[in-house]
Amino acid sequence: IDTWGVDFALLDESGSVVGDAVSYRDERTDGVMEDLLTRIPKEEIFRATGIQFLPFNTIYQLVAAHREDPAKFERTSSFVMMADLFAMHLTGNAAVEFTNATTTQLFDPTRREWAWELIDRLGLPRGIFPRVISTGETIGTTGAQGSEIAGIEARIPVVAVASHDTGSAVAAVPASEPRFAFLSCGTWSLLGTEVGEPVLSEEALRFNFTNEGGVEGTFRLLKNMMGLWIAEQARDKWVEEGTDIPWAELVSMAECSSCTSLIDPDDRRFLFPSDMVKKVLSWCQETDQPLPLNQGDVLRCIFRSLALKTRILMEQLEELAGVELPVLHMVGGGTRNALLCQFTADALERPVIVGPTEATALGNAGVQLISSGAIENIAQFRKIVSRSIDLLEYEPTQENQLSSQLPAFRRFLNSTTTA
Repeated sequence: IDTWGVDFALLDESGSVVGDAVSYRDERTDGVMEDLLTRIPKEEIFRATGIQFLPFNTIYQLVAAHREDPAKFERTSSFVMMADLFAMHLTGNAAVEFTNATTTQLFDPTRREWAWELIDRLGLPRGIFPRVISTGETIGTTGAQGSEIAGIEARIPVVAVASHDTGSAVAAVPASEPRFAFLSCGTWSLLGTEVGEPVLSEEALRFNFTNEGGVEGTFRLLKNMMGLWIAEQARDKWVEEGTDIPWAELVSMAECSSCTSLIDPDDRRFLFPSDMVKKVLSWCQETDQPLPLNQGDVLRCIFRSLALKTRILMEQLEELAGVELPVLHMVGGGTRNALLCQFTADALERPVIVGPTEATALGNAGVQLISSGAIENIAQFRKIVSRSIDLLEYEPTQENQLSSQLPAFRRFLNSTTTA
């Protein structure tokens, strides 16, 4: 089982959920990160966890929940991430898988255990944090309840795959070289590379990069930035207003547009669901740029901004990793958007290899194959993926070159408040 990261559930001794699980896009964490950082220096938290500072991280959600209802934690026996919650219902065993544990900003990547000192300073009870299990480990077998939920009669093993969906997606990147850059592109865009040990340098903190767990004990040194969420929310607004244009047609409209306006996709205003078209227009107005006039203009603005932001983060990634990453592998549902893929190649001035689209599902299956002994390791699985799907390659094009706009975009970001 894999899910998104960060979100969690609290369980009582019987395994029942204590209260409701709450989405990370809920506004209950407003101001919590900023308040916490006045009490615990940012440098200390980063050295202890190596995780990017995002206001919705599990650490801030837990602090907000504890402030709101301390009694709830007195009834709590165990804390689990969302994928672990489903696994617990199937097997009866409560544990947290490594890749998802790292997204909490409460896990020590050096010691590879919960960051106990930080947990104590936050006033959170140690007893609710269960064992962290390795990727590929068997959580348990489907018991009577699990078999009923899954609709199966036999008792089968439940394997802890890379339960953070990006961890599964990266497992399926069809890279033949040992060092490669990846962009998992969907609602969020996650740009990074695999490293053997976490990068906890001052530069990593300054760039606000993160060290999330990966397969076979690796770490994904990456930056989490807003992805196609902004475009998805914009389309939802148009549908709400009665204009239901298919995605393919919208992308064609963006391709034909001549809009040159740009946004910072990581500005906090774009995090929460609401009228995203209005937010894009207000950003352009506040920064004295031409207002997008139609759907194509809005989407072209979003796609170009995502591509240019990717270029800036790629430069930072190469500096942190200490290597050149000449090719970018793009995976995930966002790769169906050919215009975004081309814009990304243009902005990066390097080839972009695209595929697979369903990387998360493939990576999930790959870890199961390794766990079962059917294949040896993730390197072998990546070769299988590369032979099993048709990859697309986008080369930078001179007529659509975005890189020349990079200096202006960089100055533009520096002149505004960014995440």
